[in-house]
Amino acid sequence: MTSPLLKMEKIHKWFERVHALKGVDLEANQGEVVALIGDNGAGKSTLMHILVGFIKPSEGNVYIDGKRVDIHSPSEARELGIEMVYQDTATISEMSVMENIFLDRELTKSFGPINILDKRKMREETVELTKNLGLNIGTPDQQAKFCSGGERQGIAISRAMYFNAKIVILDEPTAALSLKGTERVIQFIRELKKRGIVVVLVMHDVNLVYDIADRFIVLSLGQKIVDIEKEKTTLEELRKVLISS
Repeated sequence: MTSPLLKMEKIHKWFERVHALKGVDLEANQGEVVALIGDNGAGKSTLMHILVGFIKPSEGNVYIDGKRVDIHSPSEARELGIEMVYQDTATISEMSVMENIFLDRELTKSFGPINILDKRKMREETVELTKNLGLNIGTPDQQAKFCSGGERQGIAISRAMYFNAKIVILDEPTAALSLKGTERVIQFIRELKKRGIVVVLVMHDVNLVYDIADRFIVLSLGQKIVDIEKEKTTLEELRKVLISS
């Protein structure tokens, strides 16, 4: 039996006297879309911040491809193929589409002992990436602030795909998006799934993710109260769990 691509085991987190996570487990297989659901304060963001190295767990272990890992920073998480896309900070508005995709990981070329930015290559790669995702972006040099909310999500997802992410975490990816923008993000998620990438959707509203998710994990007050595959539950059952939690 193969190991899950992602496994978080018995994760605890204390913030002084506050027990924010109480032995939470999470597993995801290659190409699986996991909806991590719960109200504000349930522990969703804390769990994901542990995965991306923003905070350290008080107890518990994280495994990637069956190997135990210690993640001390977001840069270490990226090296392991873990990317997190935040709704409010998916892109930097004043930077171009190209600059956002290659932020902190710019492509370079050498002239003897000197390395310079390979802007031509980055522009070409940006055009290809955005075209493949169906993004309606006129030029790689367009500032991100002139893109729609859904397009900005797509730019961030393009970055994750280009740098071969194994796990992509989307934090409330449809918040404040139009219906068209929401549909675009759902298309992006399907593309990630096709490529075998694990997608973790951090959401508070199960209605928005029921059609796209393969598995549902519900947290309440730092505890996991439901972990179930879509085939074994219904939207109404999940709603009842969330109302009663």
